Amino acid sequence: QVQLVESGGGLVQAGGSLRLSCAASGRTFSSDLMGWFRQAPGKDREFVGGISRSGALTRLADSVKGRFTISRANAKNTVYLQMNSLKAEDTAVYYCVAARSIAVLTTTPDYWGQGTQVTVSS
Repeated sequence: QVQLVESGGGLVQAGGSLRLSCAASGRTFSSDLMGWFRQAPGKDREFVGGISRSGALTRLADSVKGRFTISRANAKNTVYLQMNSLKAEDTAVYYCVAARSIAVLTTTPDYWGQGTQVTVSS
């Protein structure tokens, strides 16, 4: 079992920045691919990005490329989502996810956090 706890959400003005954190526990953190999904009101959950076990490789959705970055600190069992140049359309609940394969991570991750709300005012 993997437990994921997100933090760092909140209200920010358009153009601003936020950094989300996700603390993982339950098994060896470096054995998991980590990522983020989001769900806006009335919309399906959307893959935002993922990061490899070592942190050397990342994948980001086209909608956030150039604005968001993903990183991880394996010594701290934590993954981060740095969000810059935020737009109103980034408003959503953001979920931290974990999986053992990239195919699963980007579609139906095995483990989900409880989510943290990000609201961007225009």
